[in-house]
Amino acid sequence: MSETRQQNRNRRVVIAEESVFVDLIRTADSLSRPVAELLKTEDLSPPQYNVLRILRGSPDGLNCGEVGRRMISRDPDITRLLDRLEKRGLISRCRDDEKDRRVVSARITAQGLDLLAGLDQPVRDMHRRLLGHLGVERLGDLAQLLQACRVAR
Repeated sequence: MSETRQQNRNRRVVIAEESVFVDLIRTADSLSRPVAELLKTEDLSPPQYNVLRILRGSPDGLNCGEVGRRMISRDPDITRLLDRLEKRGLISRCRDDEKDRRVVSARITAQGLDLLAGLDQPVRDMHRRLLGHLGVERLGDLAQLLQACRVAR
């Protein structure tokens, strides 16, 4: 078999969906790295930051399962993630249901709220640096396309 023919045989046709999927993953990685570096200055991982934001939006607290469902990226060991945040005093946990001692609620502490408040503007500025060049209209279009991708699965 000729070398050219062998090369053509080894090539695979890439469909548009596959190409866009790879671009999405590559872009998500590229955009998330600078944010992770920013969070590292406060000794936070992106999942820990996500948990704190979730709990800030739920002042009455949430159980472990609900925190896990609201996470941007699924973390298989949400309990250990909460343990680390509790050890730092950023969240507190308590049993709210006297009938079912397995139900433990997590709440953000004043220290956790202060940490988030200090990160709000730097994270907002980072998002503007990373995506602001697209403009409001194109960002809206992109948000709709990404939403359509999530809904269709």
